[in-house]
Amino acid sequence: MANQVIKKSGSQEPFSEEKIKNSIKAACKDAGLDEAKQNELAESITQKVLEMIKDKDTVTALEIREKVLGELDIMAPSAAAAWRNYETTKAK
Repeated sequence: MANQVIKKSGSQEPFSEEKIKNSIKAACKDAGLDEAKQNELAESITQKVLEMIKDKDTVTALEIREKVLGELDIMAPSAAAAWRNYETTKAK
């Protein structure tokens, strides 16, 4: 399984399952989803990310982002919109 994430800047950091879950929960919370749904989506999508990276040594932050957003687009479009909105406002 990938244990290093290559960030946009080119720097690397250890892979963190918790970081992915927390990001998903934050997007779900911003979208107004209840805590049970936040936890359910965080667990489900994190498992899909883990499946995607199981045969890799490294993974890019962009690959993780694309997988998470792809799943959110299907399971919780409002949370995907909240994620993208956060990225837009953070970039300014």
